Amino acid sequence: MIGYIDGPTPPMLVTDATSHMATMPAFQVDYVTSTKELVMRQLRVFVRNRAFVRSRLIMVLMMGFLYSTTFYDVDPEDAVVVLGVVFVAVLFLALGQVPLIPAAVQAREIFYKQRSAQFYRTSSFIVAQSFTQVPFALAETIVFGSILYWGSGFVAEAGAFLIYLLLLFLTTLVYASWFFFLAMVAPNLHVSKPMAMVSVLIYVLFAGFVIFPHDIPDYFIWIYWINPLSWCMRALAINQYSADEFQHCHYKNGPRNYCTSKGDVMGNIMLETFGLKTKKIWILWGIAFQICCYFLFMGLAYLALEYKRYDVTDHSFVPVTDAEDDGAKDNDIYVPAPVTPTESRAVTIRSAGTAAVPVTLAFQDLWYSVPNPTKGEPDLKLLKGINGYALPGTITALMGSSGAGKTTLMDVIAGRKTGGKIEGQILLNGYPATDLAIRRATGYCEQMDIHCCSATFREAFQFSAMLRQSSDIATVDKLAFADECLELLNLTPIADSIIRGSSVEQMKRLTIGVELAAAPSVLFLDEPTSGLDARSAKIIMTGIRKIASTGRTVVCTIHQPSKEVFEMFDSLLLLKRGGETVFFGDLGHKASRLIEYFSSIPNTPPLLDGYNPATWMLEVIGAGVDAKHSDFPPNDYVHLFSQSSEHTVLETALAAHTQPHPSIPELTFRHKRAASSSTQCAYLVQRFFRMYWRTPSYNWTRALLSVFLAVLFGLMYRGIDYATYTGATGGVGMVFMTSLFVVILPRACVANVQRAVYFVGTTLAEIPYVFGTSFIFTIIFYPFVGLGGSVGDCLFYGYNLSMLVLMNVYLGQLMVYASPRVEVAALLGMLINAIFFLFMGYTPPASKIPNGYRWVYHITPLKYSVAIMTAETFATCDEPGDLGCQVMKGVPQSLLDKVGAKHIRLKDFVEHVYEMKEDDRAMNIWVVIGCIALFRLLALICLRYVNHQKR
Repeated sequence: MIGYIDGPTPPMLVTDATSHMATMPAFQVDYVTSTKELVMRQLRVFVRNRAFVRSRLIMVLMMGFLYSTTFYDVDPEDAVVVLGVVFVAVLFLALGQVPLIPAAVQAREIFYKQRSAQFYRTSSFIVAQSFTQVPFALAETIVFGSILYWGSGFVAEAGAFLIYLLLLFLTTLVYASWFFFLAMVAPNLHVSKPMAMVSVLIYVLFAGFVIFPHDIPDYFIWIYWINPLSWCMRALAINQYSADEFQHCHYKNGPRNYCTSKGDVMGNIMLETFGLKTKKIWILWGIAFQICCYFLFMGLAYLALEYKRYDVTDHSFVPVTDAEDDGAKDNDIYVPAPVTPTESRAVTIRSAGTAAVPVTLAFQDLWYSVPNPTKGEPDLKLLKGINGYALPGTITALMGSSGAGKTTLMDVIAGRKTGGKIEGQILLNGYPATDLAIRRATGYCEQMDIHCCSATFREAFQFSAMLRQSSDIATVDKLAFADECLELLNLTPIADSIIRGSSVEQMKRLTIGVELAAAPSVLFLDEPTSGLDARSAKIIMTGIRKIASTGRTVVCTIHQPSKEVFEMFDSLLLLKRGGETVFFGDLGHKASRLIEYFSSIPNTPPLLDGYNPATWMLEVIGAGVDAKHSDFPPNDYVHLFSQSSEHTVLETALAAHTQPHPSIPELTFRHKRAASSSTQCAYLVQRFFRMYWRTPSYNWTRALLSVFLAVLFGLMYRGIDYATYTGATGGVGMVFMTSLFVVILPRACVANVQRAVYFVGTTLAEIPYVFGTSFIFTIIFYPFVGLGGSVGDCLFYGYNLSMLVLMNVYLGQLMVYASPRVEVAALLGMLINAIFFLFMGYTPPASKIPNGYRWVYHITPLKYSVAIMTAETFATCDEPGDLGCQVMKGVPQSLLDKVGAKHIRLKDFVEHVYEMKEDDRAMNIWVVIGCIALFRLLALICLRYVNHQKR
């Protein structure tokens, strides 16, 4: 054979390869057809995401109405407000593309698989994405842009309005393509999201509004000229002020003569005040630049997809020991997994204080129904008169086809159903099972393995043991029991390893062990072998077998086990679709009693030699994976079981197990929760502090981002003259922007413990990191930007910034606690933040907020922190040399006329325009503290009374 392989290739094979394989095209479908199919698919994907489209449309309408009424009929002579309208319009549509990043990352994963299989060309994928962006960007632009344009009282010219919509539309496309490029070039979502945030900061900072063009340092001015946001804002401002009604010396025949006082017509003066161009040609240049940026970003996305892939496959394997290989078959499938010992060993639970109380679980005539979604129809009955029991030291399997009610039955028995109607009896040792008894005496292993990934295996076990075992048990015994559980599940070698990055099989054992560490008498497991190969499933079932041998009652659902796994069960409750019992009883040695029962029924297909009894059983009752036609007529196995001797045995056993035994007392508990409040609080706080400490990427990101922002703002505002009109406006914008971008909302691990102490843990763990990163930022930023205050002023600024960040953190946690899903919390947070940022008093300035919205301004929590920092920085005039005492230069005449003075100090400017006063410092400090306390109180109420789990 080797000689044949090494020898020359037969000429016939060479000819066939040349005539067939060499002429095979790289793609089976031509470019136009594949591109058309991709475009249609992408459009369908977007349209079918109705929740996102609907929520986005509602937000566009709401924010369009809110912005237009806030900036209603602005005064064109107040150019800073007009530019503010342009700024928020462009920024809202640009930032509205950020939520598309997760969908783009998911689309990239699909692209990798399909592109590697030569489904289509990379350029076709890019073209499809481009076409998909157009209709949604156009719809958002027309709806939002039209409402804002006419509500704000912009120039009533059709040409100006169409140019305005065109510029907004192009800007939306540009930022959609930019965020799409970030999603394509970043390795994952955790990298693309921070990259998007930093890019947004740079775009906003160099747009020409927060700091005006003539105040930007020379070494940064190039960023302004390559920023699509600045080109759009410049073009929109010129589009507004180049209208005929502004090309006169007097605006609407007003008393002010701009030609005499400023040397040019009113429109040009408004533009030149803020360093903007005045020629209309810049509108065309802005349109051309936006188009070029769009194609550039999509081209970069093409290059990233074509030449950079992150779909690296791990071809590693794990050697299997003889003990692990025992019982395996040639057709078993093995997956990469870390090496962990799996030899069976005798384990004895030595902690007498934590030994489980033997509990017999019985359930009789269980019915469960839910409301019918079709109005007027009777309730849907998911379980119909189910009877059964589970004994200590045994494993009872709940089996049936998908939809038979396996998990539903176990949820009903375990007291986890929050809806529907339950009828029948559930008993523990013959006594009715109370809600408290079920919670304290049972453990439930869900199918999804959800854990705090920063903890170690040992810490997870100890956490469960300390909080869920009775406070009467000594701490030493609880910790010893946790170690014994590790040994029982063969997790001792990796006990001190971090959970993050563990294999699926290890996570399954961890899930079981966390429940076992609570020392339950009854252990429920939902599909413990799902997602595992044959070897890993056997490892898990071996561990469960050991748990049952300690005297615990084990009940688990399982779908299609292997023969070896199936033979590990002691008893079986088999359900058919519709929630009816087909079989209940002991399986016997190697499922002999089950096989004997079904084989005794006429017209039942025989079990072939070597065939899996579990698969055969499901196929017999019509619940197998493969629908097979049988030569035998169908049997009513539900009726046959009700007439069988096995049913008689079940009724006899139930008669005994449903009656209390005189020597076995009822399971009673004095307290709702096992551990004391002090123990819960100590372990929760410890877990949260460990979680933060063991997430260095998160902490380093916050620290490095703080340093980056401080240096960036320092370089931007170094040497700026705050005593000028544009400098003062930029200075207030600096405080606003630092307040906006220093805020980072953290994530928290969720634990199933008392809500009040969980609340304490989330409250305390964030404080040192918030204050640490905020003071790092302030120490660099404050002297760098030339504020010139004392050390005390710098520390006071850092304190207020820390309180602002902390307030945002707690507000974010409140949104998570109150919302049913993370997506809803993110959408709700986006809406609330958009409203808060609008009414913080910067754009529009507090003095320009309409009377109808003044109440929103006063209840905006963030504005009080911003007012403290702004007033302390720019409105302090205790001594003649203070910054607030300086007389401003370049103040527009319209502002001086409103103030009624020829000159204005910086302090007076901040107090008059932004309504931020040093005299309000004490009140603002207490309001901030009160808002933090209010957010925590509302969070506690949500944790206590709001539960979005529906089972």
